[in-house]
Amino acid sequence: MKFSASSIARNPISWPITVKVPMLVVLLMVIISAVITNRVLARLADTQERHLEQLGAAYLDGLSASLILSVVREDIWEVFDALDRSRERYRGLNVEWAVVTNGSNNVLAATDPTRFPSDRPLAPEILSQFSDAGVELGEQLTTAHLARPLIYQSREIGHIYALADIRLLLQERADVFATLVLTNIILTSVLAAIGYFAVRRMVQPIRILSVYLDRSTQGPLEPIPPNVLGLHGGEFRRLFTRYNALARAVNERQELAAKLAEEEKLASLGRLASGLAHEINNPLGGMFNALDSLRRHGNREGVRATSVRLLEQGLAGIRDLVRSTLAVYRDGGDSRSLMPGDIDDLKLLIEPEIKRKHLNVRWTNDISTSTPLPAAPVRDAILNILLNACEACGEGGAISLTARTDGNSAIFEVADNGPGLPSHLKDYLEHPDAGSAPIGRRSGLGLWMVKRLCQELGGRIYPLDNEHGGALIRLVMPFMGEELSHVA
Repeated sequence: MKFSASSIARNPISWPITVKVPMLVVLLMVIISAVITNRVLARLADTQERHLEQLGAAYLDGLSASLILSVVREDIWEVFDALDRSRERYRGLNVEWAVVTNGSNNVLAATDPTRFPSDRPLAPEILSQFSDAGVELGEQLTTAHLARPLIYQSREIGHIYALADIRLLLQERADVFATLVLTNIILTSVLAAIGYFAVRRMVQPIRILSVYLDRSTQGPLEPIPPNVLGLHGGEFRRLFTRYNALARAVNERQELAAKLAEEEKLASLGRLASGLAHEINNPLGGMFNALDSLRRHGNREGVRATSVRLLEQGLAGIRDLVRSTLAVYRDGGDSRSLMPGDIDDLKLLIEPEIKRKHLNVRWTNDISTSTPLPAAPVRDAILNILLNACEACGEGGAISLTARTDGNSAIFEVADNGPGLPSHLKDYLEHPDAGSAPIGRRSGLGLWMVKRLCQELGGRIYPLDNEHGGALIRLVMPFMGEELSHVA
């Protein structure tokens, strides 16, 4: 299955580890930065408010101490003078305006006489913004309201009201926030880059191993060269060393399997040639006898007729044998459909083995018409199984072949009464991913060829136990389309 770039981008699970780890670092840094920034800003706000309260309390304490006697005497000019001095003294508080009232809340003096004229009551909307005493932040959080009653001899003689601008404090918070965000962005980017390059370097040996494993799909396993091996140490060096040992073992096994398959191929070819020579030699002997009879008694009509008939029978037998052999082993990728005669001709090819071991044969071919299967590979597969069955049987044993169609497939069953298939050969035939052919006497080429042909035709092999003892091999070949594959 292939994934597009957009689907990979949408699915973080498919991201490479060189991206996942830096992204995880970024995520953790964002979470940590958010928590730290929130705590720093909260602590800064608490500190600023505490300092504001302390500075406001100091401002009110100093101002009230200097105004008590002036308010008792209602000396407006003294009050004005005290307000001016406090503004200079507490410049850091940034007081926008301050108002001193008498016990009736009439204005005695203010830093802004135009807005708050003397001997006028303080507006109710102004009074509603202040509490009885202390420092209180405004609703817009840009101002602070300061209020203090003036007490003289246990009697309230007036009030001090002031409004302080705290936008500089808020600007300081914004500056701190911007500094924290910028610092976190820089740190996150640096750590993400470090994580990317660190992980990229860490997984480089894995990429090297993946490259060599990918190359193995196109040929033998290629060992990692020593100059690459020397660049890595620790666990990856041990991993590369073990991979090289595995590559050498697999390559040696494949070479050995190829040699055994070649030897088995030559042995099978020798057996086939021996059988063909035996089958041709038998009629040749009769034909030479017929020729000798003609040479000696050719003037007799009965002898001539008998000799000619024997010659015709011998030549017909040799012709049928040659045709059957050519139908199986000719080159050119025969792609014709399987015919009933293609199955029956196989009996002629195994006839030498049948006669040599005096085998009993039960031959049932229920295929009566052309079948949409390539003839050559199907014949090859069945012939190899028949030869193996003959080999497995002892003297006077029995083999059988059954061919039939079932729906959209053809079924071929070859049985014998030999010792049966070993379990490791059953596993090799039954499982498509069982690996290389089992190495053993007369088990390399035949089984490997049968399995390869079945896989190329999309068929299945079922190694079973014969109910009468021995082995039963069932081939299920699905019918193909109009175009037959050239798999012979």
